[in-house]
Amino acid sequence: MNWKQGGLERAGPVDRSGQAPDREIMGGFLKGLAVIEAFDRGREALSIAEVAKATGLDRATARRCLLTLQRIGYAEMEARQFRLTPRILRLGFAYLAATPLPRLVQPYIDRLSDSTQESCSVAMLDDTEIVYVARASQRRVLSVSLNVGSRLPAYCTSMGRVLLASLPEDEARAILDRSERRKLTRHTVTDLEALMEILRKVGRDDFATVDEELEIGLRSIAVPVRNARGRVMAALNVGAQAVRVDLNDMVAGFLPAMRQAQSDVARLLS
Repeated sequence: MNWKQGGLERAGPVDRSGQAPDREIMGGFLKGLAVIEAFDRGREALSIAEVAKATGLDRATARRCLLTLQRIGYAEMEARQFRLTPRILRLGFAYLAATPLPRLVQPYIDRLSDSTQESCSVAMLDDTEIVYVARASQRRVLSVSLNVGSRLPAYCTSMGRVLLASLPEDEARAILDRSERRKLTRHTVTDLEALMEILRKVGRDDFATVDEELEIGLRSIAVPVRNARGRVMAALNVGAQAVRVDLNDMVAGFLPAMRQAQSDVARLLS
């Protein structure tokens, strides 16, 4: 992720969201975070030049960031290639330890997974992607393994659509507009206006279904996870193999239990 994109460089005076002015922002820290985010699936090891290209930083800055990460044990270098070390997980674990939602929802998705005999997950929105924060797995329904911390595009996932539908329409449109809306299967909806219409329906129905848009053979259904004040905090889904569960059966069979979990969790979240 380019350090000037995706919220890593947001300037201006303090606004209603409490955003800080330029003079209060540590540019070096932003650049270091951008370097960390340059590493992902398919880019586990990167050279200085590759990090510079991925982040938009000059090579000298990218080099200093990488050497700093290496000095404090967050990265290692071999044959001119840098890779992150397991120590970087401390950053994610710090968030999970400080955030009650994953701990609170886990018993409920465990129960939901047992009752449906399908895998259940909870995710939160991070710009154009969803990030898994809790998971109860019955069987592998995707070709890739999903765990806490896994990321998927928001535009073509049931949880992503639930979360996008909870936003003001102009904000959801902006996120979709900057998303890399690739046609992952022949069923994937990529047209911006078509997706906006889907989000409007999701908002009215208060749930979303996705039928083989992310991957052939996968169907899923999701509902929003709200706090006691009605604010959408995350999304909860059930995913199943298409050969075993019809989409209409998912709605009829799974949605009532998901609504119960949705209600139970809302009472716990302030």
